[in-house]
Amino acid sequence: MEVNFGGFVPLSTVDWRGRAVCTVFLRGCPVRCHYCHNRALQTGKDVRDTDEVVSLIKDSRIAVSGVVFSGGEATEQKDALLDMAKKAKKMGLKVGVQTNGVYPATIKALIDENAVDLIHLDIKTRWEHYLRLLKVGPEMVGAIKESLAICRDAYKSGRLPELQIVCTMFRGREDDLVYIAKEAEGLPLVLQQGVFGKIQPLSFDELKAVADRIDRSVIIRTREDGEVVYDKNRITIADTMVVNDISQTRRNY
Repeated sequence: MEVNFGGFVPLSTVDWRGRAVCTVFLRGCPVRCHYCHNRALQTGKDVRDTDEVVSLIKDSRIAVSGVVFSGGEATEQKDALLDMAKKAKKMGLKVGVQTNGVYPATIKALIDENAVDLIHLDIKTRWEHYLRLLKVGPEMVGAIKESLAICRDAYKSGRLPELQIVCTMFRGREDDLVYIAKEAEGLPLVLQQGVFGKIQPLSFDELKAVADRIDRSVIIRTREDGEVVYDKNRITIADTMVVNDISQTRRNY
């Protein structure tokens, strides 16, 4: 089976919190986010056999416990993704998928066939802003809503072991979080520091202030500090260290 291949990282400690994984990038994406760090993977061709990619995954097993499929938009290549995910599962590896949610049928198939353990679902802004900011049509917004519903149901029923709703935050777009949090009520939520061009990224402290608006536990992800769990004056780092005095910022750890 053929796959439009985008690249391979044999060892990553940032793509799955608390787990060393290898990462497979696939080409192709119908969305054109202006801040995308993988623009080169939105288009282009590098056609490989899926077994060649599976061999790369197999060679990494000595150092990893999972594989993450990213892009581009990995779910665009439904059959190839399912083939590689199933073969990775047979190796005893956990499987994660990073997606923008525009292909709900692929997400449903991955869950129904027990071929995925973690989904990172990227909700980029409030629904009405998708059309203006990302030039995404109403049909794609509907598809993303469907993906969110599929993931919610699977996570709540236990068929999807791990789920993260990822919101990339940019300066001036902080208010979007209130709307996204309502859509993702009851689901694990990640505030990811947006980095693009000359726009000053939101700092860790500024992201904490944004999180305070929604009064719930979130994961904050920044380049400077990695990932922390934050819940109103309580910070957990790497699932082990808890700081109850919020004045003790990361600079003192």
